[in-house]
Amino acid sequence: MLISSTTDFREAARRRLPPFLFHYADGGAYAEQTLRRNVSDLADLALRQRVLKNVAECDLSTTLFGQEMAMPVAIAPVGLAGMYARRGEVQAARAAEAAGIPFTLSTVSVCSIEEVQNAVKKPIWFQLYVLKDRGFMRNALERAWAAGITTLVFTVDMPVPGARYRDLHSGMSGPAGPARRILQAITHPRWAFDVGLMGRPHDLGNVSAYLGKPTKLEDYIAWLGENFDPAIAWADLHWLRDFWKGKIIIKGILDPEDAREAVAFGADGIVVSNHGGRQLDGVRSTARALPRIVEAVGGELKIFADGGVRSGLDVVRMLALGADAVLLGRAYIYAMAYGGEAGVAKLLEIIAKEMRVAMALTGVTKISDISGGILERR
Repeated sequence: MLISSTTDFREAARRRLPPFLFHYADGGAYAEQTLRRNVSDLADLALRQRVLKNVAECDLSTTLFGQEMAMPVAIAPVGLAGMYARRGEVQAARAAEAAGIPFTLSTVSVCSIEEVQNAVKKPIWFQLYVLKDRGFMRNALERAWAAGITTLVFTVDMPVPGARYRDLHSGMSGPAGPARRILQAITHPRWAFDVGLMGRPHDLGNVSAYLGKPTKLEDYIAWLGENFDPAIAWADLHWLRDFWKGKIIIKGILDPEDAREAVAFGADGIVVSNHGGRQLDGVRSTARALPRIVEAVGGELKIFADGGVRSGLDVVRMLALGADAVLLGRAYIYAMAYGGEAGVAKLLEIIAKEMRVAMALTGVTKISDISGGILERR
């Protein structure tokens, strides 16, 4: 099929993937209101078109934490990404490096820290959850640092997992889940051969490295449920700031008061995020939450944003709302499911082209020129 947008990648992924994997990436929590609002609220932001502004040269490059980036975009951490293409995290990391942007590896990746970092030349970013097993957290941090990773994305909006009804219906969880997943794999032979057969082992690489034994897909949901820590508080995180000598980005901030807490904690950055609408349904969309947070802490740390970003125009909208950079989650998973490394590379090319168009037609030529002034006031 012809691919020209994230919408096309999504449809291609829906066709190629077993339903349990497609809906795991595509779905949100409860009635999925926040999931939809993330997309619609961002798309509803009207751009202010300008003319005769000499936009012959548009420069997308920026610098964050001393790292040159070809555009203010990073690949977000997504659990089980390695199930969407053969050794998927490795393929996505290579595409991101070739495009000149960071790749973030999830705690619950299929490929381990070492496998992914050894596949690229520049340091990736690593994401870690708040977990009851502090031994696992320390082990993961030590392994990440030893691999040369210096940027940690610390996710704090998951003390308990949100209810994701699609997973029960799709076979990702619930009664007879393993049998249903096998049946779905059989009926999707391209995925079954490329990933199901050739992409083994299918375990949680970082968890298996710590436990010293394979952690299979069927153990994934149970492991998460047992290890998320609802008792954690800001005061409990001082050990992290002392233990980790690199940059720390706190992911999952949706309220200005929490953003101020992140500044007080000593975070280098935050990700304004509602976990892609996968946690507390009914909360603000990222597009609505971002301006208040920028007003509260803008300039005191770097502000990233995710949620609902489906195009380069959406990236520009997030930057206009005050973000320093944007994380791509679902969009890259759809692209990777379609074409692996080449699919992610194509997506990033599309995002960059769309950003250039949006910048040119709003009269700006540099990332630093993007501000609320390019948005229409309604």
